[in-house]
Amino acid sequence: MAKTQVILKEKIKGLGAEADVVAVKRGFARNFLVPQGKAFEATKANLQRVKHLKEIRAKREAEEKAEAEKIAAKLKRLKLKLTLATGASGKAFGSITTIDIAKAVEENAKVTLDRHSIELDKPIKTTGKHEITVKLHPEVNCFLKITVVAEGDAAPAAEEAETEE
Repeated sequence: MAKTQVILKEKIKGLGAEADVVAVKRGFARNFLVPQGKAFEATKANLQRVKHLKEIRAKREAEEKAEAEKIAAKLKRLKLKLTLATGASGKAFGSITTIDIAKAVEENAKVTLDRHSIELDKPIKTTGKHEITVKLHPEVNCFLKITVVAEGDAAPAAEEAETEE
C-alpha cells in the first residue's frame, strides 16, 4: 500500500493534532483528508509554512504565560475584604461565590478574572481568612488572600486587618 505524508489542520482522533506531519494511505488523504479541509500535502513549501506557524504559536504562548505571571504577581499582593450577610445569631445568609470574588478583584486590582479560573470547592459561608487558588494559565497558579467579615462586624475587622500589616 502506498503512503503519503500530510500536515493536519485540526485534531483527528487516532491520527494526530494540528500541525502534525503524519503518514497515511494515499487514498485516505486524496479522498477524505484533503477534500474535507482537514489536511494538506506535505510539500517543502507547506513544511516551511508549518514551521512558521509553530514559531508563531510558541511566541503567542510565551506572551500569554508572561501576562499570566504579571497578573499573578499583582494578585499575590492583593488582600480582599468581603462582607457576608449574617443574622443576629451569627448564621450566614447567602454565601461568597466565585462571581463575588471576581467582582471584588476587578474593583480593587483592575484585573478581569474569569470566574472559572477561581478554584473554589464550595461557596464560602464562614467568616475568617481564606486562601483561594486562581489558575491563570496551565503553568501559572497563584493564591488569593481573602478576609471574610460579618456584615455588622465590618468596622472592627478593618481595624484588625490594619494592625496585622
